[in-house]
Amino acid sequence: MIKINLLDSVTERQGAASVAVEKKVSSRASRLLLMSIAVLLLFGAVVGWDFISTTRAKAEAERQRDEQKKKAAELEKVMKEQKELEDKIKNVDLRIEAIKKLRSTQAGPSAVLISLRERIGMTPDIYLESVEQKGDQLTIKGSSPNETSVTQFGRSLEFSSGLFSNLSIETQRKEIASVRASTDGADVPGDEVIEFTIRCSYTPENAGKNEEGTTASNQAPGNGADPQTNASTPKVAQKNDN
Repeated sequence: MIKINLLDSVTERQGAASVAVEKKVSSRASRLLLMSIAVLLLFGAVVGWDFISTTRAKAEAERQRDEQKKKAAELEKVMKEQKELEDKIKNVDLRIEAIKKLRSTQAGPSAVLISLRERIGMTPDIYLESVEQKGDQLTIKGSSPNETSVTQFGRSLEFSSGLFSNLSIETQRKEIASVRASTDGADVPGDEVIEFTIRCSYTPENAGKNEEGTTASNQAPGNGADPQTNASTPKVAQKNDN
């Protein structure tokens, strides 16, 4: 009977194959090829990872950029609304200022005339010809048949609790031509009239401040003298009409 050892034949074939592979690997060209393939695979992996990470970083940067643009747009909108609101407030302030100026110009002359009318009512024989106001400066022109009334009118302005201040009065005597004749044909001397010009400051804002001090001085105990007699009288400059 013939016996065949199959195990030995298989082992021999495997050994021969291993020897062939070892020979191929051990050759220089084969080793270089394998190293090149390994390097290419490693390089491809690095490039792939870098591409993926760069793509992710780009996407994140674009997302942050879009968020910043959105915030900038919202901030620009808020700043625009704030500027519009500031412009509206400025326009309202300008209107209020214009209304205040208009009221002051409307109430100013009427208030001056009311104050003068009150003092003219307390002083007889005073006739006003003109009242001119430039800022807080007043120029009052008028006439009176006697100088006492002019002085009394000036004092009523001077002692006005600060409403009128820094008074200066100029007076000029003028003779009114007489239309009457005496029995012997000679003219009768005409009457005299006192023309006056008063310059003063009109400061209604100081009237309230000085009113308390004036009231206190009037009520303070003393020798019973009139406070107006102790105060300085308005400056009077006389001019004689020749």
